[in-house]
Amino acid sequence: MTETLTARQLEIAWPDLDITVTADLDGRNGELADALWEALPYRSLQGHALVAGSHLYHVAPIPSLLHLPASTRIADRRDAPDGTVFCSALQHLGIKYGPLSEPMPASPVGRIRSEDMPALLEAGQAIWDSVYSTKKPILAEVRKAGTAGGHRIPHLTAADPEANRLIHDVYTETERIWLSEPAELADLHQGRIPSGAGSFETVLPTLLFVNGETRPLGYATYGGLVRAAVADMPMDSLRQMARLLIGIPAEFLGYCGLETLWSFTQRFLACLDQLDRDDFLAVASQLALYVNCLGGWNLHLFPWDAGDQLRRQRPAEVGQQS
Repeated sequence: MTETLTARQLEIAWPDLDITVTADLDGRNGELADALWEALPYRSLQGHALVAGSHLYHVAPIPSLLHLPASTRIADRRDAPDGTVFCSALQHLGIKYGPLSEPMPASPVGRIRSEDMPALLEAGQAIWDSVYSTKKPILAEVRKAGTAGGHRIPHLTAADPEANRLIHDVYTETERIWLSEPAELADLHQGRIPSGAGSFETVLPTLLFVNGETRPLGYATYGGLVRAAVADMPMDSLRQMARLLIGIPAEFLGYCGLETLWSFTQRFLACLDQLDRDDFLAVASQLALYVNCLGGWNLHLFPWDAGDQLRRQRPAEVGQQS
């Protein structure tokens, strides 16, 4: 590393909005900041928090974010200054741009420059509109300040030939859908469900269940398996946990239309017994990125404004009705 931690600046651009902001990596959480810096440049579908408030996040193509330790933690990200940039074990790059409601520990790596805060607020509103109502995708580009942008997905490898073929196929599919909506999810959200999932021809309940299974499969299950592998959980235990945790949700998601995910899962389960720790970690990491990519697209495509008539009641209003 030739640059000092405090000298590194990155640009986060949203070309669709003609908005670019600059962030200073300020020396906090050096391992996370290094991983981010070394992965640049990349592009990703930009997301917006749906329950927490004024927070932007996107899936970062950085497998090590799933397990790298944080040396500096903010106990409650609501207390972080607006413009704080975070790296998350959910494989996210996040930016707080206003009030948050969800108390959550967070790992800061830098901060958006004060002169760029008006532009960040403008981007936040446009991205909320994109996720909540218009459904027009907005891509984020993250790059070293003053350099050209670009895009790449990490391609891991395994010594076991079957595992290596699986990794390659997962990589290829992830690359295909990273910046373009997955056809399987697009069909599902348009009501084209070959299995007939959705009682009495309904679609919204199926979309809700797919979202509810995909997010924890990526965030908790695959992220947890990666962290357990890095923490030296015995291989017999890792294999057993994989069998217990990934099969049922993936089979259900396959029934709902995510047949590619179910096929990858079956192949992973079939070769589990022949994988050493390094190969297990490589396969689980590549699949985590794929599932988290699916999760990001599902959150974007979901018709959140279908419940627009439902609005949270303030405490005074609740008291008046009781």
